[in-house]
Amino acid sequence: MARTASALHILVKDKELADDIIAKLKKGAMFDVLAKKHSTCPSGKKGGNLGEFKKGDMVPAFDKVCFSGELFTPHLVKTKFGWHVVKVLYRT
Repeated sequence: MARTASALHILVKDKELADDIIAKLKKGAMFDVLAKKHSTCPSGKKGGNLGEFKKGDMVPAFDKVCFSGELFTPHLVKTKFGWHVVKVLYRT
């Protein structure tokens, strides 16, 4: 079982915007460009890069996707912070 993961994310307030971002990603848009443009998280300035983190470091819904979701596929996650578009890069 993986103990660490690395992911990119874009945090927005509206589900509609999150859905639009996922659609753009599926058409080939660059994740880092969309993160810099739309993300309300400070990580947006770094292209949404959260770096490597341990299981349990993130809120439960986010953690679940990062440790069980398909790699390299944009996932939509709702947390108390808003809507996250999450792309899991790897697990160790």
